[in-house]
Amino acid sequence: EVQLVESGGGLVQAGGPLRFSCAASGFTFDDSWVLGWFRQAPGMAREGVSCITTYDGSTSYSDSVEGRFTLSMGGAKNTVYLQKNNLKPEDAAVYYCAAALGTQVVVEREEHEFDYWGQGTRVTVSS
Repeated sequence: EVQLVESGGGLVQAGGPLRFSCAASGFTFDDSWVLGWFRQAPGMAREGVSCITTYDGSTSYSDSVEGRFTLSMGGAKNTVYLQKNNLKPEDAAVYYCAAALGTQVVVEREEHEFDYWGQGTRVTVSS
């Protein structure tokens, strides 16, 4: 059974950093998967933030987070990390990790293209 478990959410001051992790089980990063991060703010549609392929570590970012967020693999086995710097109030949302087979690293991929989802972790940014 595939499971994705996010961690790292919480309250942070504007301008501060936060690091998320998404631990995957039920599949291995030795195969080609795309791990994506989405976020959903209250009253807003869910949007793609970043994604990475386990094939070669290539990444893609939305314009709103480019240069501030970094998605990477390494560290713990089958885990990806989303380092978020210079957080802004508009970054406040519930963040979800998602997984799909393949290598297509395009942040604009639709939600339905991802087969597995984590439970979400909330970020609150105080100004």
